[in-house]
Amino acid sequence: MLTETLDRWSIVQARDGRYDGQFYYGVTSTHIFCRPSCPSRRPTRERVAFFDDAAAAAAAGFRPCRRCHPLDDAIPQPHRDLIAEICRELTEATTIPSLAELGARYAMSPYHLQRIFTRAVGISPHQFAARQRRERAREQLRAGADVTTAIFDAGYQTSSTFYAHDAAALGMAPAHFRRGGEGVQVRYATAPSALGLLLVAATERGVCFVALGDDAADLLRGLRTDYPAAITADQDVALSSHVQVMLDYLAGHIPHPDLPLDVRATAFQEQVWQFLRRIPPGTTLAYHEVAAELGQPSATRAVAHACATNPVSLVIPCHRVRRTDGTLGGYRWGLGRKATLIAAERLAAGSEERQITP
Repeated sequence: MLTETLDRWSIVQARDGRYDGQFYYGVTSTHIFCRPSCPSRRPTRERVAFFDDAAAAAAAGFRPCRRCHPLDDAIPQPHRDLIAEICRELTEATTIPSLAELGARYAMSPYHLQRIFTRAVGISPHQFAARQRRERAREQLRAGADVTTAIFDAGYQTSSTFYAHDAAALGMAPAHFRRGGEGVQVRYATAPSALGLLLVAATERGVCFVALGDDAADLLRGLRTDYPAAITADQDVALSSHVQVMLDYLAGHIPHPDLPLDVRATAFQEQVWQFLRRIPPGTTLAYHEVAAELGQPSATRAVAHACATNPVSLVIPCHRVRRTDGTLGGYRWGLGRKATLIAAERLAAGSEERQITP
């Protein structure tokens, strides 16, 4: 199993078909996912996200590429063509069809259709369609459409539906998102830490981005990818107190950083992130255990995606989640840092693995 992002990117650049089915890559600007060997034009590295399987990519809202057909690897016959056709329909639907309507269209019971679709894709047909609708709105906003036009062209029946369910997933107010964060004041500061260079960024409402790395330019590039048109204040000393809290945590002096946050999330991401903050320092849980604690045992891949898209690592401790087999899994800032964080927390807490407190 490939674990290093650099190796996966090299394979994608080489279009190496030997790794088809072992992992997939998604393009964040188009929200399409592909096999490593896909013949399509390669995106830039900062627009690529990697997934261990096709279902995880679909669950994250990426739709299958029509050139390399990545779902063919994930879905066994005899349902492969059926699921691919349903995915195409839901991707293009301006109104989300009910299970009864889908069942009638494909000549099967709604229960059976939902079961085989969810088993193959990882989420229900309604969840898949809702994510595709949200991505259509996102793409419209990126293209410069006004908020009202983007909402209704994407297929929302009312603006209240969009604001109630999907606006938070944009990561900022829709009008700001449309302008790439234009007008948002984002301050940042960096400092050396026990785990490399630390970057902390914040809006006037709270911390919006936390990163670890070896190079200040790379960390700043990641911040500007999230807020491409935001105003960034270079090395803002006003953030010194936030930075010091993070440094104290990394040095083992405090159990967990408690900082005001300004992060937007879907309802499910919010559930996951709140739960992660309740996991005792030094304790790790498997992705499926987190899903079960949330009352959604089939949402393992969605939990993994919520961890992967956490913009304020350390404050929201996604490093406390591991794979079912006990291995650490992935971590945006490197597996070495993840292992060190867990070991340091256990040492500071003076305990080994413990059960989570309800």
